[in-house]
Amino acid sequence: MKEKLKIGIVGLGKMGGIRAKTVRENDNTILVSGTDAHPPAKGFEDMQILPNYEAVINSGVDAVFVCTPNRFIPEVVIAALDAGKHVFCEKPPGRSMADIERIIEAEKRNPGLVLKVGFNHRYHFGIMEAKKIVASGKYGKILWMRGVYGKAQGSGNANEWRLDPALAGGGILFDQGIHMLDLFRHFCGEFSEIKSMCTTAYWDFPFEDNAFALLRNDEGRIAMLHSSFTQWKHRFTLEIFMEDGYVIVDGMPSSSRSYRDEWIIQGRKHQGYAIGNP
Repeated sequence: MKEKLKIGIVGLGKMGGIRAKTVRENDNTILVSGTDAHPPAKGFEDMQILPNYEAVINSGVDAVFVCTPNRFIPEVVIAALDAGKHVFCEKPPGRSMADIERIIEAEKRNPGLVLKVGFNHRYHFGIMEAKKIVASGKYGKILWMRGVYGKAQGSGNANEWRLDPALAGGGILFDQGIHMLDLFRHFCGEFSEIKSMCTTAYWDFPFEDNAFALLRNDEGRIAMLHSSFTQWKHRFTLEIFMEDGYVIVDGMPSSSRSYRDEWIIQGRKHQGYAIGNP
């Protein structure tokens, strides 16, 4: 019988609970231990609750899920890697380039280990189908992309850690825009030129409630991003325009059903739609 992968979770809040549920539902994994600054009274009875992340790392686990506020992610990820544990961490994996560079160095020190970051949007059905369409070449090469991702409003909880810049490091760009940036890279690879602007247009936040960015890669492909807390409805749209057609993913699956149902639309270039011949 195959031995199950033993999992420890650092951070037992909303995302920690979601990850615990996933571990329980997988026949190849088992929950061993977890820790949180304020451990919940219920929901984690099947695991050992320990006083700190060091104890979780040293509790005989094979892998560690890091589900803490952004500020603490680099410290825990690096400690787990250097202790010989595989790591899954939530996004963003840090609040600055210095944080990310420290994690990269730790990964290089431990080449036999797996480090993954929670960019789950790559695995949404619509995105996977769009990837297949683009890879097929039926519409030629990508010319440009446009992504819109945001919420109806900012957080309604003034005590939420995401509203503390010392813990979060940023606003809507760190919370949701980062997923769209990952999808741009998923379809077009790395970008070498970036122009961006952030603003706090409406909400009384200590960081941005709107983020805008233009990115260009070495092949001249351009991607445009807008991520917002002030568009007054939840929205996810990724548009990919190619030489002979396009594919659009609109809406996304979510447990809250805040977004519209996921649609994928594709079409061919049609000269009949040119100006003067609508």
